[in-house]
Amino acid sequence: MSKAPTMRYRPLGNCGTKVSVLSLGGWTTFGGSVTADSSVREILVAAFEAGINFFDIADVYARGESERAMGKVLREFPRNRIIISSKVFHPMSDDVNDKGLSRKHIMESVEASLKRIGTDYLDLYFCHRFDAETPLEETVRAMDDLVHQGKVLYWGTSEWTGAQLREANRLCDAKGYYAPQVEQPQYSLVARDRFETDTAVATQAHGMGVVVWSPLGSGILTGKYDAGFPQDSRLARVGWLREAVATEKNLERVRKFATLATKFGLSRSQLAIAWAAAHPAVSSVILGATSLRQLAENLSALDVDMNEERRAEISKLFE
Repeated sequence: MSKAPTMRYRPLGNCGTKVSVLSLGGWTTFGGSVTADSSVREILVAAFEAGINFFDIADVYARGESERAMGKVLREFPRNRIIISSKVFHPMSDDVNDKGLSRKHIMESVEASLKRIGTDYLDLYFCHRFDAETPLEETVRAMDDLVHQGKVLYWGTSEWTGAQLREANRLCDAKGYYAPQVEQPQYSLVARDRFETDTAVATQAHGMGVVVWSPLGSGILTGKYDAGFPQDSRLARVGWLREAVATEKNLERVRKFATLATKFGLSRSQLAIAWAAAHPAVSSVILGATSLRQLAENLSALDVDMNEERRAEISKLFE
């Protein structure tokens, strides 16, 4: 029996809390495509036993069902050994105020998330997108208050631009508010430019950690879409995502990527995850998993030797 890979841990930027370099998220899976309590439990338990300490959720994932499904299992783990996150921004109902980053929506949403997950506090609470309709100071002050109240330990952002991150940090410095400590951008071989040229520059300048999502390009980098889109697959279900990543140019690159992976004696999944984790700004790479087999395959990326020469060769293919 092969030895399980050894988990590594990195700080969230310039702070003392450390997260596992590979983490587990609930987007489109737990409470969505994976609904059986037994299946959710076996995957989360296996992840925890493998050394994953960061579990990423959002209120909008399956309209709260992801928080409920994952929370039921996370309550079995020692609270001091895990990092739990959730997010706020997207509409949770048709009510005019049940969306965005207003003080009202943030304060009501965090209470709902805490209740669904079954915890007294969130380690990380993300502003899931930037809200152009709410004054930034209103949002920042609300998040600062949540930290003072002990309901949130660190607050962060997701898919904010470098300019938005710099302005939020400037405002926090000027007013003495707790600044955002972590950003969650999309990052993969098929979604590089915005992170590498904009987001990462701002996060590193302000000492922010980075936890990236969709390292496999929503599955396209695994090769599962080489011959089309299976009916039950994520890209078959989510049209905007399919149009964003499954371009003919990307599909051609992915086929060439298969040759490169074979050359290195690795799977495309292992190589893609290890490549994303090797970026110096990245604290953690958020994985998705619908089975123990998929989780084990993704975790094996920990054993990949992603040296500079290998990373450069892969990067050149996806310039």
